[in-house]
Amino acid sequence: MTGPLRPAVFFDRDGVINADLGYVGDAARFALLPGAAAGVRAAAEAGALCFLVTNQSGVARGFYTEADVDALHRHMAAELARAGARFDDIRYCPHLPEAPLAAYRRDCGCRKPKPGMILDLMAGWPVDPARSAMIGDRTSDMEAARAAGIRGLLYEGGALADAVRAALAPGA
Repeated sequence: MTGPLRPAVFFDRDGVINADLGYVGDAARFALLPGAAAGVRAAAEAGALCFLVTNQSGVARGFYTEADVDALHRHMAAELARAGARFDDIRYCPHLPEAPLAAYRRDCGCRKPKPGMILDLMAGWPVDPARSAMIGDRTSDMEAARAAGIRGLLYEGGALADAVRAALAPGA
């Protein structure tokens, strides 16, 4: 996609957008965190592209399928839309080097802390890395941000909209 370069916010999923209940692979176990929609909406209102980047090793472990992840993301998108928020694009990594399922046993470049999902989105969208940030709740999210050449903001709870504003602040 072309156009003038824009800031982007890359959000981790479990622990930032929804409650991290461990291997959330279906809508019945998905709980949008309070303020998550407001945080995504704040990024969009600031003119930023909004992306979701999430490791989903539950696929590689056989807990759920890629179709389940896609269905869950459609459910999440519907919940966010009801609150006036949306992601511009989503990437997930189903791989795991020690995966029980051979089809997903891979040490790939998309699994955080590697930056592949972020870099893929930056290649397909008009992202200005200097004005972009990753918001995640793990050190692997921060390492992925650093490897992709963007800021990382460690989210430890609270108002996600405040975290977004801090991440997008000039000189942050």
